[in-house]
Amino acid sequence: MSQLEKLLLRILRGTSDNSIGFQELCGLLTHIGFQMHIRGSHHIFSKSGVAELINLQRDGANAKPYQVKQVRNVIVKYKLEV
Repeated sequence: MSQLEKLLLRILRGTSDNSIGFQELCGLLTHIGFQMHIRGSHHIFSKSGVAELINLQRDGANAKPYQVKQVRNVIVKYKLEV
């Protein structure tokens, strides 16, 4: 199992939203086909076929927990996978 698959499982379980690394989460979104645009401290991800934009910001070295939950909801809604 690859690191990205392990990260995806951690996100889908929802038990470690506080400890998901910001860079890891950005890398996962890029790997599953999202395009990243940066505006100041906001990293905005978009993907063809996905209506929602994902807006991420750092919380130290980690992503903000509520934003990890938003990513999980988009992954589940659109059945995205690594």
